[in-house]
Amino acid sequence: MVCKEVYGSTNVLKKYVKTEKDKLKTVDLSPKWTSLSQFFTVVFLPQGYPESVSSDYLQYQIWDTIQAFASSITGTLAAQALLKGVGVGDESATVMAATLTWILKDGTGMIGRILFAWIQGTNLDCDAKRWRLFADILNDMAIFMEILAPYFKAYFTPIVCTAGVCKSIVGVAGGATRAALTQHQARRNNMADVSAKDGSQETLVNLAALVCSLTLVPLVTGKDVLIWSLFLLFTLLHLFANYSAVTSVVMETLNQARLHILVHHYLQTGEVLSLQEVNYKEPVLWKTRRKLNVHLGTSIGKVFSRASVLEESIALYKDSNYLLDINLQTGSVSIILSPLSTTMDHLTSCFQAEVIDYVYDNMYKPTTKSEDLGNIRSALSEGDTLSATAASYNYAAVHLEKFQRGLTEKGWLCEPLLLGPDEWRAEWDSAGTLDKKDV
Repeated sequence: MVCKEVYGSTNVLKKYVKTEKDKLKTVDLSPKWTSLSQFFTVVFLPQGYPESVSSDYLQYQIWDTIQAFASSITGTLAAQALLKGVGVGDESATVMAATLTWILKDGTGMIGRILFAWIQGTNLDCDAKRWRLFADILNDMAIFMEILAPYFKAYFTPIVCTAGVCKSIVGVAGGATRAALTQHQARRNNMADVSAKDGSQETLVNLAALVCSLTLVPLVTGKDVLIWSLFLLFTLLHLFANYSAVTSVVMETLNQARLHILVHHYLQTGEVLSLQEVNYKEPVLWKTRRKLNVHLGTSIGKVFSRASVLEESIALYKDSNYLLDINLQTGSVSIILSPLSTTMDHLTSCFQAEVIDYVYDNMYKPTTKSEDLGNIRSALSEGDTLSATAASYNYAAVHLEKFQRGLTEKGWLCEPLLLGPDEWRAEWDSAGTLDKKDV
């Protein structure tokens, strides 16, 4: 034997033997079933699987396959309803009326796509799992409206247009969050390969659903009870599979929701939770429930109405690249960023904001035993937000380094951060030397 080789981490094993006439003979020692499994692995899984993808890849893809199949079936039922609604099979229907309905449906969908991308574009990166689930729930609502539309012929066009808007939003949210999740799963700078194989898997699933639809459509045509029963069954399967898919994803990056869970648990126990524990607790159906909402990168004009208060805040944060303000009346913590602020400043300011939120949330509970946290609680109970800001600033300066070490030990990534800062940046000078023409 001259040498041997294996294909990745598979059972494919070959030996190369030198024969008498100096020829190299290949001896395949792979199990008989390996060639078939290897074929499907090469065609439908990224090269180098499973080492080339994240550990949650397979579980997520299984649930994603199930939800795609269910969605394809309900989509077929909706397509049949739409064709019936525009007049297929009705001699009194006109081609022009059907064409206008379709144009209005597509036009409103285009407008909805642009507006949604404008309003929520940034949040899709920060909360990929929640928006991924939102997209699929909205898709089911759109399909429901499309199946329902033929029953209300007088309102058919408005209902179909509304469904078109919903589906356009689904396209933006689903496509963007799929890209974010693909980036998370790709571990060898192979995002294009992971994305392409995901497309192949979805195409295969849609092909299987198409074959099933060819059998179902003749059986359900004209049978409303059966149509609605199948819609309900596959919609429930679709929602369950989607929920299972997004909750199986284990992200290592920090967003506002995961940081909130991490900091609150750290302040309670002094320990940093693992990746799996935090991702399991992360809400995917609604926003993080907190006493004080955190706004990162906000405008000075939205925070300060009095110059003296702004000057006090600048004096307190003279050595920092951010300002932080607490407003108990609006229930918010606003963070103003400097153009020089880095991701470390973003993490520091949000850590401080979460400390304030934790103390405020546990104001009347015996959980703030630390003297530093007690100072924050006393200031908040008296309504002295400036003193609470100062105490929390000192607390963050002392404890952030330990918190960061815990993050690193547990496998969390502090770069990049997905905290969703807005684009406002402010310049200030505690010495009062800003050029007047720049003020």
